[in-house]
Parts: sequence; structure tokens; C-alpha cells
Amino acid sequence: MGRPSIAIVGAGPAGIAMAMRLRRAGFTDFTLFERASAIGGVWHHNRYPGAGCDVPSHLYSFSFAPNPDWRHKFARQPEIERYLQRCVDDGELASHLRLGTEVNGARFSPDGGWHLATSSGEHRADILVSGTGQLNRPRIPTLPGLSDFARPSFHSAQWDPTFSPAGKRIVVIGNGASAAQFVPELVRDAAHVTVLQRSPSYVIARNDRAYRALEKWLFRYLPGWRQFYRALIYWSLEARFTALHQGSLMSKLVQWMAMRHLRKQIADASLRERLTPDYPIGCKRIIISDDWYPALARDNVSVVTAPIERVTADAVITADGATHAADALIFATGFDSTSFLAPMQIVGKDGTTLADAWHGGAEAHRGIAVAGFPNLFLLYGPNTNLGHNSILFMIECQVRYILRCLDELGRRGARWLEVKREAMARFNAELQEALAKTSWGAGCSSWYKTVEGKITNNWSSRTASYWLCTRKPDFDEFELG
Repeated sequence: MGRPSIAIVGAGPAGIAMAMRLRRAGFTDFTLFERASAIGGVWHHNRYPGAGCDVPSHLYSFSFAPNPDWRHKFARQPEIERYLQRCVDDGELASHLRLGTEVNGARFSPDGGWHLATSSGEHRADILVSGTGQLNRPRIPTLPGLSDFARPSFHSAQWDPTFSPAGKRIVVIGNGASAAQFVPELVRDAAHVTVLQRSPSYVIARNDRAYRALEKWLFRYLPGWRQFYRALIYWSLEARFTALHQGSLMSKLVQWMAMRHLRKQIADASLRERLTPDYPIGCKRIIISDDWYPALARDNVSVVTAPIERVTADAVITADGATHAADALIFATGFDSTSFLAPMQIVGKDGTTLADAWHGGAEAHRGIAVAGFPNLFLLYGPNTNLGHNSILFMIECQVRYILRCLDELGRRGARWLEVKREAMARFNAELQEALAKTSWGAGCSSWYKTVEGKITNNWSSRTASYWLCTRKPDFDEFELG
């Protein structure tokens, strides 16, 4: 094979990174499909008030596309979206973009390529790269009477831009990372906000602030300073991974810090008890926030732990018999995170669908390749999410790995490359053994694992170990043809 044709699904951070690096490596025949009307992925869809990143700005950016002009230590959604658009512009990717085009499915062909069914017609490519991410399908729970609710209701990832909280009684279902960002914004103007909490989260301080003019000048003009600052952030976050090991000294220290943060910010003993987790720290996503607890402590906010019984036309009834009047209902209930490429139907070389191959829980070789699906590569695939560092670092590792696989195809003159089933099985057995020792292997439920308890989303170790295991593909683990 000469230079292959490549289809990339998703124009979020992962797809943009892949396209930029392909272009820099001299690949020209690639198409970037995006079902939305604009690029950005999760940073295009999540436009709720207060939306932002919980990884420091200078690390939540590509090493090959630095931004010296971040305004805050933790960037807000509009700034991240602008950064990604700048990457598209600087990378000259506009001619490769197919916006408003959804990929409904793809089938591997005996000719060694992929045939894609899209909303705008058929498309063929030698290589298929998925950059759809893990958090792209909002999940709204099935609640009795929900269809009867006669007032505004929406998921945080589908925020109604015309909605005004002023003077309204708002019921928020869920209390995770998204709620921790938009609830502090709502409470300023709302008459009352009721947060329906299934289980509390650990919270640690973000310590966010705007960058000073001198700092931004140094980032732009002092040689090496930006790289040093980025490295400092990276290694300080990397050191936190031991906090995600059950029973470790670091986990006890971070848990103590989180509980001290709770005691300092919540004076009411009853509320503090409702906000105290009963599981090891890290088992669920840790919230990074400076204003979540102060928002919950306000007089116009209630935290309710009773389960939902039903929804009426203008209220939510909980199992304790209480009626929570609602002028609006907002879901902060997360995403369908464990089905990965769904609802696309991906059909491999022997007619097996990816959904069938993953019936026991998604898995891939190094989170990138799947046995039975030649020339398919995943970005931000199974077991590549993190609880302590930047996912963009992981994506860069994956992009580099894929580029080296493409180089090997060209070097050998092969049409396809497929990971061996035994190599993938060995990798995942070791991975799950390591994951069982982490806090994610504790008894709580979270979006990191399936309802059966298999951890399908998170990486089992430090990001440095992922860099090492993806630095150079071992082609003895693959078949080429």
C-alpha cells in the first residue's frame, strides 16, 4: 500500500489531533467526519454555564500546538473551543472536514478497506480511525411520569441557550462534575435549586485564578519557560496516581485533604453528613472545584438524598413523600460511557459486529486496536481514560502509535494490519489484574465500569507507563496482509 486513504470519525480533540499529525506527516487523503455543525466534540456540545476543564490549561492542549495565551489556570469552554478551532485553522484542515455528516456504520471489506455509511452517502477508506470519545451520548434516566413534566427540561450536555434561571425553582438530578460547574452559576439568580443526590462525591480545591500579564508574557517570549511550566504540571499530576491505589498512604492523605475541605466549607453538620462519601476516594470521579460546596450551603439550595419516586407536571416526588416544585428540570446524569462507538454499527472481517465482540465489556489492545477489525484504530478507546492527568497526553500517545502502524503498512507494502487475538487477550488480562488494585475496583458504581463491574474506561497505571507501552508498536503482536 502507498499512502492510504483515511477516515476519521469525530472532530473533537482526538480527531483534530489525528488530522493535524497526519497532515504534518505528509498524508493528504484523509477525511474528518463530524455529525455536529461545528468542530470541538465535547467542547462544542457542553455549553452550560460554568463549563470548563478540570485539567490545567497548559496541559490540556497539544504539545505540538501550544497556546501561550490561556487566560485562566483552568480554561473555560469558550476558550477551549476557540483553541481547537485555531488548531483546525493552523493545521489547514478545513478542506478535510465534513461537518453535519454522521457516520452510521462501517464494514470491513475483503479488499482490505472500510466502507462507511454516512448521512450524506457512502465513503470508502483504507483506514478507519474513531475519535468519538467516551462522553458523547448524554444519559437521561427512565423516571416514572417524566413525559408528563410540562416545563423546560434538558440534559447539561444539551443546554437550552434560551433558558434563564432568574426567579425559577430548579430541580437538578445528579451531582457530578457537570453539576458542580453549573449549579454555582444557577444559584446566583434562581429562586431555589434542589439538587437530587444519589451519592456524594469527594471534592478537592481547584485553586483557579486568571493568569497575570507578566505570566502570559513569559509563556510567549521566554524560551523554554512554557515547556518547563507544562512539565511541572504534568509531573505534579502524575504523582497523584498513587492516591488511586486502594489503601495507599497517598490515598489516605488525599482523602483527608478532601474531608478537611468539606469541613472548612460546610458548617452545617446535617449537610456535611449528606455530603460525606462512604467509599474509597477515587472510586467515583473526584470533583475539582472552589465553589461547589459554597453553592450547596446557600439558603436557596437544598440537597436531597431520598430516591426519586416519580415526576409530575410541575414537580419531582421523592420516596420520602416530599414534593419538590420545579419550574425547570436539569439532568446532570452523565453519559452512556461504556458503549464507546455506539450507535455506529462496525462490522469486522468475519461479519462480527463490534457490539457483539464487546458483549462482555469493551476492550482493545493498548486501547487502540481490536482483534477481528483490521485497519481500525481507536482514539480515547477502552481503558484510556484517567483520574489524575490529561487525556490529551494519552491521545497524543495513541496518535503516534497509529502513525507508526501506518508507516509499517507502507514499509511492508501491506493492505491491512490486525492485532492478534492472543496478544490483545494477554494485554487485557494484565490490565484488569492491575485495575483490581485501584480504587476503581472498589465496590461503588461509576461511569468507569459496566453494570456487571468490569472497568472498561480507565487506564491502570501512570500515564508515563502508557507512553512507554505505546512508544513503539511490537509488530510481532500483529498480522499484516
